[in-house]
Parts: sequence; C-alpha cells; structure tokens
Amino acid sequence: MTEAPAFRLQDVTLFERPVTLRLPFRFGVVTLTAAPQAYLHLRIVLPDGRSAWGSAAELMVPKWFDKDPALSNEQNFAQLRLSLRHAVDAYAGDETARTAFGHSAAHHAALVQQGAKSGLNALVASYGPALLDRAVIDALCRLRNIPFAAALGKNLFGIQVAPLAPDLAGFDLEAWLADLVPHRRIAARHTVGMVDPLREADLTAGGRLNDGLPESLEGAIAQYGHRWFKLKVGGNAAADLARLQGIAAVLDQSPEPYQASLDGNEQYDDVEGIAALWQAMRADSRLRRLCASILYIEQPIKRAVALTQPVTTLAAEIPLIVDESDADYDVFPRARDLGYRGISSKTCKGVYRAILNGARAQHWNIQKGANFFITGEDLTCQAGLAVQQDLALVAALGLSHVERNGHHYVDGFGAAPAAEQDAFLAAHPDLYHRDPQSRRVRLQIRKGGLDLRSVMDATGFGAEAEPDWGNLAPMHLNS
Repeated sequence: MTEAPAFRLQDVTLFERPVTLRLPFRFGVVTLTAAPQAYLHLRIVLPDGRSAWGSAAELMVPKWFDKDPALSNEQNFAQLRLSLRHAVDAYAGDETARTAFGHSAAHHAALVQQGAKSGLNALVASYGPALLDRAVIDALCRLRNIPFAAALGKNLFGIQVAPLAPDLAGFDLEAWLADLVPHRRIAARHTVGMVDPLREADLTAGGRLNDGLPESLEGAIAQYGHRWFKLKVGGNAAADLARLQGIAAVLDQSPEPYQASLDGNEQYDDVEGIAALWQAMRADSRLRRLCASILYIEQPIKRAVALTQPVTTLAAEIPLIVDESDADYDVFPRARDLGYRGISSKTCKGVYRAILNGARAQHWNIQKGANFFITGEDLTCQAGLAVQQDLALVAALGLSHVERNGHHYVDGFGAAPAAEQDAFLAAHPDLYHRDPQSRRVRLQIRKGGLDLRSVMDATGFGAEAEPDWGNLAPMHLNS
C-alpha cells in the first residue's frame, strides 16, 4: 500500500453547459429532451504547499434522482445545484487536511442530514459529493502522475471500511484492491428507451435526422455491432410484453448470441407486478431467446417499497439488482437480505460507494459461495470527462460490459466548441473518432465495444484533456 496523502481543498468552481438530445429518451416517468451538464474544477493543496487541479462533469438528469411528479424539470435541476452547493461548502470549508476518502467520509452523514432538512432525498444529496470526490480523485492522480486504476490498486485514496461499510470488518480491502485486474476494452450495452424506434422501417422519411448516427435499434446494431443491450420497461405488463416482442424480433434476426438486462426504473408497484411480467415473458414463445439472454432485472420496484418486501421467489428465477434505491452505503446489505443479488455502479451516486459495494460482492461470494455482483449502468454520461471517468471506474473494477447511452441520445460533444472536441480526440484517439461528413467528434464503438487504452493510461481520472473552461457558464447556486 502507498501511504494516502492528506490535503485541503481550495478554489472550487462550478460551471454548467446546456445539453440538447438528438433523440428523445424515454425512461421511467420522463421523456428527456434537454438538461444542463454540471462541471466542477478544484485544487487540492498538500501541507507542504504542492498542489494540483482536478475536474469532473455530470449531466443533471430530471426525474431520476427525485421522481416526484409535482416537481418540474427546473425544480429537479435546482435540487442538484443545491446538493452541489452543500458539498462545496462542506468540503472547501473544512481546514483539516484529510485523505481523498477521508474528505468524503467526514462529510457524508452531515450532507445527507442537511439535504433532508432542505427537502433533498438521499440520492439527490449524493450527487454533490459524488462530483466533488471525482474531481478530488482526478487532482490527486495528477499530483502523483498516476492513472486512476493504478492509484486505486495502491489505495492512494485512503479508502477504509470502518466509517461507511462496517459490515466489511475483517475483509482485506487492501489485498482486494491490489488484486483488481482492470479491463482495457469493455462491451457497450446499448440502451433501448421506451420510445426508441426499433426498425429502420419505423422511421419516416420526413422524420429522419440523417446526421450519420443510428436512429433505431436496428441501425445501432448495424453501425456499432452491439451484442449487449439494456431494455427499458414501463410498469404496464401488457404494454411491456408487446414492446419486448418487437425488440426480440429485431435482436433475433442475427444468429449471433446476445445478452441483455431489463430496467424497470421503479415503474412497478410491487414484486408481484414484475413477477407477472417475467412469467408472461417466459410463457411467450416469441421471447424464448430473449428470456435466455436476460442477465438481471434492474430496479423494477418503486424505491418507496423496494426495500420493504422480499424478492426471493422471483430472484430464484432471475437476479434482481437495485439502482435508484441505492441512496446510501447501507443499502446493498439490506437489499441482499431481501433477495437482491446485485447493485449498480454509477459515478453520479459515488465512486467510493461503487468500490465498497464491489468489495462487498467479493466478500459475500467468498463467505457464502454465492454470486453477488455489481453492474455498470449509465445516466446519459456525456462525451469527455463524464463518460471517461465512469468508464475508468467500471473498467478498474473489472467489469466486462457497461450500459452506454449518452452517445446515442446526444451527438458527440453536443454544444462543446470545436477546440474542446479536438483536444479530447487528440488525447484519446482510440475512444473517439471524427465523422468525415459532419466533422464532429464522436464516441467510437467497434464490434460492440470501447477501446479504453488511453483512458486507463491517462494521468488523472480517465482523461488527459480538459473542457474549455472559458466556454462554460458559471453555475448560479443561489437560484
């Protein structure tokens, strides 16, 4: 183990940039067409005066962190900005030199409590510190001139189990981190949103974008070579069954094997509802191959009740994982006791939560001879810092596939200036490419996978390039 350095935070600045989707993305209770992306820039300072800058970015997605239908999208954005303000005030206002993990652990409980007093649920309250932690990690890796995966293996961040995951007492976290084998290529699991066209024939001539990117499931498979998929369902078993029949008809066109997950986005009221869908799927001969491909069902039950009822009977047939219910560090053990087998990794929920949940899965599998797991899921991670940091995390944890959807619903770097796009392409020519017609820089997916060599070798947290800070608007935290 390399000794984890202690430091203070200074010069924390927040920015944002509007993001417009090229295609509407329907998930859960929202059809997303636009949202701002938050950017964070900060400096860490060692006691001897040495310092380094770090950065992070994350889309502010409405109706995912808080799905209260009474709240507008603008109110959801304001919630996430408030979460950021709370985190910045806590971290930057702390004069104590702490390790990277120490800063996160020291403020976690207080930020959850402060969020609750301000009407923020724990998932919203996690957003701000999750972004701060990523920028801190980036700065520390840059200070030590080391890639993220190497720093994680040495526990340069000073991660400990006692403050946030006491159930891991006795687990050799240092050895597990040192033994992680990062991937340098990862399969992209293509998201099929609830209003996405399935076939090219579904697109009308007048409704086509003709921007050089796929506009249907059929087109995405043809262009990217996908064999991994994530299928959204909406809480109405009959409508979901019909939708899955259409998806299966497209996926089954190829004799090559494929794998898929179902994502309920909290749309079912109880386990009986999702169990009824699964039984209907199993009984439908048109879905035989699709059912055989399903790896797990993600968060099908509303979070208000998801962790109040056992799912053991259904989980004996198909693994279930939690996603939106993952609002704090104690969730995975609680979910496990109810029959859930897995939990999602998302950088918007927290890097350290994903790491400790990965450690839990390993610990329980050794203890019980079971098969608990962590998965890689997307929240429309955008090209640049957001997608690269998320990829660096899941690849460092040894995951072989990850949901990716930001590149499908947003064209490349969106509104980012050409110079910013060029900088990321120059730094990561394996991950991006320039479209010869539009000249836009876009994510590069070949044979269904992403080449991560430059991401995993980058000094810092997954990225050698930086946003064009002068092109970003300051975030107004008091609005």
